[in-house]
Amino acid sequence: MSTKYIFVTGGVTSSLGKGIICASLGRLLVARGLRVTIQKLDPYINVDPGTMNPYEHGEVYVTDDGAETDLDLGHYERFLDVKTSQDNNVTTGRVYYDVITKERKGEYLGKTVQVIPHITDEIKSHVLRLGQSDNYDVVITEVGGTVGDIESLPYIEAMRQLRYDVGRKNTLSIHLTLVPYLAAAGELKTKPTQHSVRTLSESGLSPDILVCRSEYDLDNSIRSKIAQFCNVENEDVIASLDAESIYEVPLLMREEGLDRRVIEKLGLPTKNPDLTKWTEFVERIKHPETRIQIALVGKYVEHHDAYKSIVEALIHGGAMNNAGIDIHWVQSDDLTEENVEKELGDVSGILVAPGFGGRGIEGKLSAVKYAREKQIPMLGICLGMQCAVIEFARNIAGMAGANSTEFDETTAYPVIDFMPDQRDIQEKGGTMRLGKYDCKLTEGSKAMMAYDKEMIEERHRHRFELNNELREKLIEAGLIVSGVNPERNLVEIIELENHPWYVGVQFHPELRSTVYDPHPLFVSFVKAALENSAVSTGSHTEKASI
Repeated sequence: MSTKYIFVTGGVTSSLGKGIICASLGRLLVARGLRVTIQKLDPYINVDPGTMNPYEHGEVYVTDDGAETDLDLGHYERFLDVKTSQDNNVTTGRVYYDVITKERKGEYLGKTVQVIPHITDEIKSHVLRLGQSDNYDVVITEVGGTVGDIESLPYIEAMRQLRYDVGRKNTLSIHLTLVPYLAAAGELKTKPTQHSVRTLSESGLSPDILVCRSEYDLDNSIRSKIAQFCNVENEDVIASLDAESIYEVPLLMREEGLDRRVIEKLGLPTKNPDLTKWTEFVERIKHPETRIQIALVGKYVEHHDAYKSIVEALIHGGAMNNAGIDIHWVQSDDLTEENVEKELGDVSGILVAPGFGGRGIEGKLSAVKYAREKQIPMLGICLGMQCAVIEFARNIAGMAGANSTEFDETTAYPVIDFMPDQRDIQEKGGTMRLGKYDCKLTEGSKAMMAYDKEMIEERHRHRFELNNELREKLIEAGLIVSGVNPERNLVEIIELENHPWYVGVQFHPELRSTVYDPHPLFVSFVKAALENSAVSTGSHTEKASI
């Protein structure tokens, strides 16, 4: 069977949820026994999001092969339970970079290099290469941005050409649009959808299926009107209503018949989907046996997308423990020794988030100290782990003024320091320690009990590490090094003696947690928080139920 290509575009407005629709469709097709992958085409000129501010872009999602990618790839992996790679995220910057590199090498044989055909051919090559990389049955390609945006035009043109290159029967166009409700008129309005489809059609790409976001159900008259004016069949107008959880969306799309219409139009041989396990997961997060509050201490808490994978991993860990998680968002800039009791006194667990730069570090140090002294379960991720080491060095190991050279280059005790191979690097993009590395766990450690195996693989994104020159002094003071990279002897995991659950990891475990395979550290952390059994009653920062 030839690989089938599904193109998903968006119209009217951004943030309609193309990524979730792509991931949901992918889940439904995987449940039917098909081999599916999803690709994101981003129209910005950055080569990748690795150098972008979290406020600008949100989380940078890192793949096994070290690619810094869009956070939508996290949704793809969590929903499909498959691994993505560099090939699953392509930006305009990368496309132009590749084309210009080829031009400089003379690969275009002196021809004038133009948007058409050279840029569009490069886009198409990325789509086709992904489809051929692992003999996928279906490749879903999400085109970022909104139809009508100037920067999206080369992608739309490339999709139009691909329909002819691989054959019309092997491609499908899905357009996500908005059907708003105007309270003043008391009715749903279809004109935005009509104009969006017209704009897409003017670019030569006509949608086969419309997915319509709306706050209210689309009755038959609305569906018929949209179908008539947008040149699709009534069955191809799919309603996408707001859901309590993103994990409900595949079930809602199943009820709407999205996967059925896709397989009918593409002639895919499939079986009936088995969504039993998925449905059970949704029921557990909607109707947990209990709820606990976990503090997430970070620098970017007002922009929740900066911690998207952490939030989802907490959901997965909660579901495995039949617990709902209420996140207590704590801005690390505002956290001090004086107010830490008020801010963290009612939580069952404390997660100290990753990040870069010195802002908010003292607040994170206050959080890890409070967790250590009050015996509250704590998970420190990347910078969170480094803060745990700094606080331990200062207050337990007798290293007054201990710090990371990221924040203080003259500290007498640089317990966190540049990795040797990072010292002379000048370029910022794609130069950190990125991607999957091995870690060997210590027998009897909390980490070993969570993973239940000796060798693990985890994804990294950092330049600094625990300084091995001071490692023995920290161990002598009681710090447990429970995970080490065997190839370079780098410390990956630290723990504390005589504490119910206090674990810091240099890597990013949240990036490997999926619905069907929740990350063991998050499962263990939530279990410890449940056992701590603190109940929040007087929080003074923003709360969000997830």
